[in-house]
Amino acid sequence: MPPEEEMDAAFDASGRLLAQERAGDNAPALSVSELSAQLKRTVEDRFGHVRLRGEISGYKRAASGHIYLSLKDDSARIDGIIWKGVAGRLGFMPQDGIEVVVTGKLTTYPGRSSYQIVIERMELAGEGALMQLLERLKKQLAAEGLFAPERKKRLPYLPRVIGVVTSPTGAVIRDILHRLADRCPTHVLLWPVLVQGEGAAAQVAAAVRGFSAMAPGGPVPRPDLVIVARGGGSIEDLWAFNEEAVVRAVADCTIPIISAVGHETDTTLCDYAADVRAPTPTAAAEMAVPVRAELIAGLTELGLRGGRAMRRGLELRRERLAMTARLLPTPEALLATQRQRADDLGERLGRGLKQRVTLAWRHLSEAGGALRPALLHQRITRERARLDVVRLRPDLVTRGIAQRRERLEGTWRLALSLDPRRPLSKGFALVSVGERVLTSASAAQAAGAMRLTFHDGALDVATLGEDGLESAATSRLSSPQKLARKPARAPSATVQQDLFGADQEKDD
Repeated sequence: MPPEEEMDAAFDASGRLLAQERAGDNAPALSVSELSAQLKRTVEDRFGHVRLRGEISGYKRAASGHIYLSLKDDSARIDGIIWKGVAGRLGFMPQDGIEVVVTGKLTTYPGRSSYQIVIERMELAGEGALMQLLERLKKQLAAEGLFAPERKKRLPYLPRVIGVVTSPTGAVIRDILHRLADRCPTHVLLWPVLVQGEGAAAQVAAAVRGFSAMAPGGPVPRPDLVIVARGGGSIEDLWAFNEEAVVRAVADCTIPIISAVGHETDTTLCDYAADVRAPTPTAAAEMAVPVRAELIAGLTELGLRGGRAMRRGLELRRERLAMTARLLPTPEALLATQRQRADDLGERLGRGLKQRVTLAWRHLSEAGGALRPALLHQRITRERARLDVVRLRPDLVTRGIAQRRERLEGTWRLALSLDPRRPLSKGFALVSVGERVLTSASAAQAAGAMRLTFHDGALDVATLGEDGLESAATSRLSSPQKLARKPARAPSATVQQDLFGADQEKDD
């Protein structure tokens, strides 16, 4: 056989490049999906329902409401899923690190070539796991301040309306009503809820929030106090009152709340969040209201004590008034000095009036003796002589008038001499630029254009430039009529001595 044929025979015996179906072959090739489907049927048929015990790890709640987690022990782990409908019926909220026992069916997930358990029921693996979950939730809520003493509210002394959250068919509500009726009948509002089992926590939380949301003055009276009550039981029976939703609702309640869950030895997280914890529902009713008979007796005793205190006070004040009245002086003693003084003044008044009349007669006699006709004529003559001396003469008046007229005329002449317009009538002109008066040739040359004010008007003029030409080609008079041009006089025709002083020299 040639070498090429030998090589082909050897290669055909060890392996082929192309897959070929042969007659009698009982192992046909399967697709990945077919194999996954067969595995899924095998696992689900073999392990229809199983119970697993393990520790929760990787807990995650998706936006769809489904829960994904893993169960693990010392050497293995398995993925788990809880559908949304089952997750709402769980008796507790799963957490990482909690050991649980789950019931469900085993299946595969072909997308990742893995197997998982679809959890239909979840329970805590013993009381130790339950207490571990309770302790972890307690630490979490305490860290948020839900159990802080400063959040506690004082209970009303005598509530008019009491709201009760409990089962309507249990013995708890009957015990509370009987105890309230014995102590102090009060209006009670019952919000019926489940106190254990599936959905109990949600109903209790909704009831507490419903009482807190009631508006005062509405059709249903708002409670002044709320009691959350349940009878005794195991920790599983009381677990609804350890749920986070119930604890937060109790802590956020705006109405004072009493927690009466279980017996005296039973403690739930609801007790820590409430304002007051009662050992039993009956004790909660006793805490809620005082004893009516005791109130009546107390009020009666207070009324008697008030009456005795009032009578005793009146007696004490009457005794003090009597003692004070004995110490006060009598009206006769108080008025004795004033009466004696009035009598003395009355006697002195009569003597004083007589003395005063006598003095008046004496003064009248002396004055009447001085009033004689001769003395009066003598005094009239003396006063007439004094009048003639000081009588006003016309020459004195006219002399004063003349002096004042002369002073007035001098003042007027001075005012006329100081009038700045007077020199203008003598041929002078006032040179100004705007409001400024020019007093030198250099200022006029620098100004260029200026105004000359005469006694009968004003004229705008301009200086000559360096080339001898006139800078301003036109000029005008400010008065209604232009001044007539006059021939210029010889420089020696008029000599000005003083601008505001003596008269000017003129030509003959």
